[in-house]
Amino acid sequence: MERRRVVITGVGAITPIGNGKEGLWAGVCNGANGIRSITRFDTSQIKTKVAAEIEGFDPLDYFDAKTARRMDRFAQLSLAASDLAIADAGLHVDPQHRNHRLGVTIGTALGGVAGAERQHEVYLKQGLRAVDTSLALTVFGGSGSSNIAIRYGCTGPSNANSNSCSSGTMAIGEAYRNIRYGQADVMIAAGAEAPLYELTFSAFAIIRTMSTNPDPSSACRPFDKLRDGFVMGEAAAVLILEELSHALNRDAHIYAEVVAYSSNNDAHHMVIPRPDGESALRVMRDVLGEAGVPAGEISAINAHASATQLNDRTETAAIKQVFGEHADRIPISATKSMHGHALGASGSVEAAICALMFEKDFIPPTMNLLHPDPECDLDYVPNAGRKQAVEYVLSNSFGFGGINASILFGRYQK
Repeated sequence: MERRRVVITGVGAITPIGNGKEGLWAGVCNGANGIRSITRFDTSQIKTKVAAEIEGFDPLDYFDAKTARRMDRFAQLSLAASDLAIADAGLHVDPQHRNHRLGVTIGTALGGVAGAERQHEVYLKQGLRAVDTSLALTVFGGSGSSNIAIRYGCTGPSNANSNSCSSGTMAIGEAYRNIRYGQADVMIAAGAEAPLYELTFSAFAIIRTMSTNPDPSSACRPFDKLRDGFVMGEAAAVLILEELSHALNRDAHIYAEVVAYSSNNDAHHMVIPRPDGESALRVMRDVLGEAGVPAGEISAINAHASATQLNDRTETAAIKQVFGEHADRIPISATKSMHGHALGASGSVEAAICALMFEKDFIPPTMNLLHPDPECDLDYVPNAGRKQAVEYVLSNSFGFGGINASILFGRYQK
């Protein structure tokens, strides 16, 4: 079967450190901190006091009030980021013209669950008749991809996954496969999450996976010896993936090429990664093998790096095993230190950052890395980004349930 080349031609993002590709990249370059004291609900009974909230997002800047009312916040974010990505790619889409070669994939860990929590509060206080009549249409994760498909007339491949913190990366990976193996010419690949509601947020606090550091400026500190958990956030990021000849025929700007993708499962524990890192290292090796790229040619890694003790230690060990003598020289960025951990959207935000690295010749920093951990002793680009050209960039996502995904991006060459 023909394996076609897949390139990235559009980037759109709504994040705590900036919106649009320009806002996101400015935040990355400046080492921006998108983490703040929580303002949306009372945290008096919760040990975690901070989150990465998006400020100033108004869905009416992107679509009309009727459309906005029919969507949960996560779907609003995904549709807004899609608008930005479509515009950035210069794609001309007519929703009245059903396009069987245009598809959409989306990753979201929770979908509209957090919004349903709010409606449950309405039900308890005011009764069933007060509940939003759109609830049944907004609670499921596929509502994001469906709304995108309706807006742009995408009648090609459609997929929504809920694979925890690997969801965004897997959405991009599946979109890449749809194009590579001929099922589509263009894919809108998205990750979106809006989990910042009291019960949903508290569920993660109860299992002690989130930071209890009340200081927003230092709460998220991947690879730092004093790290104490992830900082939950919200975000949406969208990549426009396109078959190479399709992109060239319309003279599209190409950010990078999607070179390879793989996923697997630890089959070990719902929260704790395999101590030996076997599945994490295997997913990275599988990607390198599919791409035919030697370990020594990887220019940079955007690590999953959730800032939990076990995850960062295990990922470091896996990288050492995969890259051997090259591990010490590969810059590793942990961008969650800036934009927080938006669960299923994190992989797509990090993929957007990776795509921009190729034309910016810049490697993002890992912020708040002040206390060296002897078990995390690689080059994490501490506290300041680095001007450096890249040829291949690997992005990792390792989620609850032991779900692992890695995707490899390469500099586009004719």
